[in-house]
Amino acid sequence: MFSPYRSLRRLLLLLMLAPVLCGLTACSKFRPKPAANFVYVTVKQTYLRDRVAAVSNRTAQVANGDRLEVLQIGRHTLQVKTDKGAIGWIKETETSPADVAAEFDTLKHNHANDPVVATAVVRDEVSMHVAPGRETEKFYLLQEGEKLKLLARATLAKAPPPGTAQKKKPAPAPAPAANAPAATSSAPSASATPDPPAVMEDWWLVRDSQGRTGWIYSRMMDVDSPDVLTRYAENQRVVSASILTTVNDPDAEAADKNIPVYVVAYAPYKAGLPYDFDQVRVFTWNRVKHRYETAYRERNMEGFLPLVTGMQQPSTVTDIKLSTSLGTDPLPTFSYKVLAGDAIIVVDPVTGIPKPGTLIEKHYRVEGNYVRRVLQPGQTISTPQAHPEPPPEKKPTAKKHR
Repeated sequence: MFSPYRSLRRLLLLLMLAPVLCGLTACSKFRPKPAANFVYVTVKQTYLRDRVAAVSNRTAQVANGDRLEVLQIGRHTLQVKTDKGAIGWIKETETSPADVAAEFDTLKHNHANDPVVATAVVRDEVSMHVAPGRETEKFYLLQEGEKLKLLARATLAKAPPPGTAQKKKPAPAPAPAANAPAATSSAPSASATPDPPAVMEDWWLVRDSQGRTGWIYSRMMDVDSPDVLTRYAENQRVVSASILTTVNDPDAEAADKNIPVYVVAYAPYKAGLPYDFDQVRVFTWNRVKHRYETAYRERNMEGFLPLVTGMQQPSTVTDIKLSTSLGTDPLPTFSYKVLAGDAIIVVDPVTGIPKPGTLIEKHYRVEGNYVRRVLQPGQTISTPQAHPEPPPEKKPTAKKHR
């Protein structure tokens, strides 16, 4: 039998339970959605898979730098969704979290106005790191042949391979008793054995052709320089090479008859040096013998990039050796900085970037096949400068007896 009172009671009961049921079912209208979690692809390219199994199907192809939304976290794998809506699984080691991408953006902003000290070319496929070191986070992948602008160099000790046992320091010997005789052993103690020097690595802060900024291992790139300069390197590596001017030689073997004149900085094949280079050479072109010749060389110095080049309007000047009346054509100039004799270099323990003390700026002008030093106001040629190796002692000139 229908009862209106029973129906009313059921309606009131449903109205009372509605908020509770809504809370138990987690109504999307009353609960905000969680923030999306994103990762970025760090490998050159890979495929998303429909499942984590030995046999699976490809669902999409992703490339370095692509952003992926994380849907589910598995064991060493992630279920992700691309910006186009494709869903699949990817290895966690092939991605980087979003905060690493933000660190690269900060690095790019902080060094946007840094001067370029040299240019280089990527030797082989290499990753950009957010800080110097092989174990630091990486993101962008640079391809072979990518052009780079070098901003700063850092040097740090190479991290030991994973699983390498660390050398333990010997325990201190126990103190002898008050009335015990002193030990007289001629055998050297284990604690007196010096530790071998740490293996050092050089890293460069670079900017690529797309404006992305990061650190890369120095051995994965080559300074942009022609092969002819490498032939004259004398077992050293080119650190910086710049064209000062060109010389026209109609009889030259090269297709381009305008032959460049170079100023080059060299350094030893050794990582961990606190300075950038220890030699500077100027190569001019001999139009009679059709070959390069050394017009200027300075060695055994602690120099710092960049090598600055320019042009100067000629005038009658007095140099350290002679006075020459010059023509009307602009003359090439270059300058570089070396460490003063009483200064020291401090390597930042956090960044690994060398911080030199007092520097001496040396200016030069190229006049044909001659290179003249141009002293600045208040500058003297006798200012001492630092040397990586002790300079050879000058032997006194023997007096001739008549």
